[in-house]
Amino acid sequence: MSLKKDTFTIVFAILGLVIILFVLFPLGKMIFTSDPGVLYQTFIDKEVRDSIWLTLYASLLATIFAFIFGVPLAYLLARKEFWGKSIIEGLIDLPIIIPHIAAGIALLFVFGRRFLVGRAFSFLGISFVNEIGGVVIAMMFVSVPFLINSAKEGFKSIDPRLENVARTLGASSWGSFWKVSFPLASRSILSGGIMMWARGISEFGAIVILAYHPMTASVLTFERFESYGLEYSRPVAVLLILICLSLFIILRMLASGDRKL
Repeated sequence: MSLKKDTFTIVFAILGLVIILFVLFPLGKMIFTSDPGVLYQTFIDKEVRDSIWLTLYASLLATIFAFIFGVPLAYLLARKEFWGKSIIEGLIDLPIIIPHIAAGIALLFVFGRRFLVGRAFSFLGISFVNEIGGVVIAMMFVSVPFLINSAKEGFKSIDPRLENVARTLGASSWGSFWKVSFPLASRSILSGGIMMWARGISEFGAIVILAYHPMTASVLTFERFESYGLEYSRPVAVLLILICLSLFIILRMLASGDRKL
């Protein structure tokens, strides 16, 4: 029985190793074959630094907006039963399924200057086409399912009796949420936020349709690849990978707390 168990573990470990190598090998080859001098020259390039900063900043804004509007929805989906719930859950997952170029076109038909929502925001001095606002909503559209689904699972894992006890002790629905539900689900919410932030950073298709300028790092990499070829675009991609990898590891450590990474 022990030998069979060990065989089972070894086979599964080998199969899992194939996937790990599939992910690591292309990234590692690109990083470790890059010239450090070229990377440094790329890093001090103002256009590159601005594009990376814009990418990180816009994705963070998208995550904050999604937190404000998405966490309440996640709580309702976790706690309430109502007609159309499964439809709403399906709609939340829809941005993951549809091609992101199509998502960008759909957003353009809503937030473009000639369309209803775009015109309404223009009266407030807010524009989305070729503006930071467009980058933010494109990132938010494609990545919000990660936050909502993770938060929903976090709320589902909480025993409803804990909330009921808080209410019997005099807490309101608001008090029960902020003192019981939210703290207990905060790790799941944070994990979902990290995944949403990371997914927003990597977005290209929806952004390139709605807000080609100002350029995010992914759009800049694509433009340099199209205009100058692989060698000119690779340093930008490597820098973005290194920065995101560093930040992602730090945030995952914070999210995991005292658990093993």
